[in-house]
Amino acid sequence: MTDLNHAQIYLITPPKLEMTSFPDTLTRTLDAGRVACLQLRLKDSSEDEIKRAIDVLRPIAQDRNVTFLLNDDPATAAETGCDGVHVGQEDASYEQARKLVGPDAIVGVTCHNSRHLAMEAAEMGADYVAFGAFYQTETKQPKSRADPEILNWWSEDTTVPVVAVGGITVENCGPLINAGADFLAVVAGIWDYVEGPEQAIMEFNRIIAETPRA
Repeated sequence: MTDLNHAQIYLITPPKLEMTSFPDTLTRTLDAGRVACLQLRLKDSSEDEIKRAIDVLRPIAQDRNVTFLLNDDPATAAETGCDGVHVGQEDASYEQARKLVGPDAIVGVTCHNSRHLAMEAAEMGADYVAFGAFYQTETKQPKSRADPEILNWWSEDTTVPVVAVGGITVENCGPLINAGADFLAVVAGIWDYVEGPEQAIMEFNRIIAETPRA
């Protein structure tokens, strides 16, 4: 997650996984084009199910130099060899997460549409901040709506990477790239893409290459 010359894809897993078929789907998807990061996000699964998913999916990502992050649970992320963790405002605090995963792991923080929360997270040492939701999303009930202008403001004032979240598709990602998003966090926009996730990865990468950043 270090090359910030261009925006990059921050891929989030579907809310529910069919582990008999999803590993093959993930492999083909990651092989279709550049993906910077994969976040495992299973809100309604047991700890054992999450750990089994990590054991299978983490090597697929890491073997392709795709950073593997776990949502919400820094203790499990540290225990299972994840590259880091993403925490929301209602999850573990940044300080708790950092203590559990160690100084070298990635800790990203949800900041909704709050400049104050983002500045606090950056000052504490967060590896990235995430703003959103920018668009309507069916994946989760967003707690806030964000305007692309916040990406302009952030990219002008700080070097801490910024992730754009919420309802992002190949049709609407251009303004977020142009506003300065370092990463596009995408769920349904890839997994539910009408021509399949592999084609979605190729389309996102084409648009990223063709869209100037602020």
